[in-house]
Amino acid sequence: MKVTFLGTGTSQGIPIIGSRHPVCLSENPKDKRLRVSVLIEWDNYAYVVDCGPDFRQQMLANPIDRLDGILFTHEHNDHVVGLDDVRPFYFRQGDISIYAHKRVLKELKKRFEYVFAVENKYPGAPTLDINTINDSPFRIGKKEVIPINVYHGKLQVYGFRIDDFAYVTDAKTIPDESMEKLKGLSVLVLNALREEEHHTHLNLKEALDVVKRLKPDRAYFTHISHKLGFHEEVQKKLPKNVFLAYDNLKIEI
Repeated sequence: MKVTFLGTGTSQGIPIIGSRHPVCLSENPKDKRLRVSVLIEWDNYAYVVDCGPDFRQQMLANPIDRLDGILFTHEHNDHVVGLDDVRPFYFRQGDISIYAHKRVLKELKKRFEYVFAVENKYPGAPTLDINTINDSPFRIGKKEVIPINVYHGKLQVYGFRIDDFAYVTDAKTIPDESMEKLKGLSVLVLNALREEEHHTHLNLKEALDVVKRLKPDRAYFTHISHKLGFHEEVQKKLPKNVFLAYDNLKIEI
């Protein structure tokens, strides 16, 4: 299984528009971060987790022949508003599957009413195969997906485990039951916003504490703010099996 980090930044991305922060002015490509998403591929299957405002740009940078589906973690704009840009895939291959909590689907139907219309649907809109998910495992491309409940402040968010790979973003609290589902991983991807405390995201220390508790073979941090610091400087401070992810990084699992 191959995982490509399509974006590793926060809701504003890095650089932030108009910011004079040193990280926003960095010329290192690893300090330039689009909104957070990953592409997961195995055999002839390709799925993305989340589809934010940079989706078109991300697909141009990491071209694939087809897109089998999208797994949505939650309904915040930086994770969903690229949905319309699945149209080129739809025009080539037909319906695209989406997987989301019923609350998230309700929000998607509000924001993309023309996509979900049943009558008098605009002919240029994509058609989606809608799958409502809950805490029960489900299957995609002959693999089992285990939803992982985490909390983004008070908002329930899904992480996902596929085989020995797990992806958890926009988390502040991971219940004990969910921690149990994250044991025995080869790779854990986890949000680590910045060094300072944050009310809805893990900071760097909290993310490292989760890694220490779960003991994956490797951990990659994502959903990174400019306030975390320069990529190269932060990486030097991390344990040998913990890495800052960066846009277009590809890993094998």
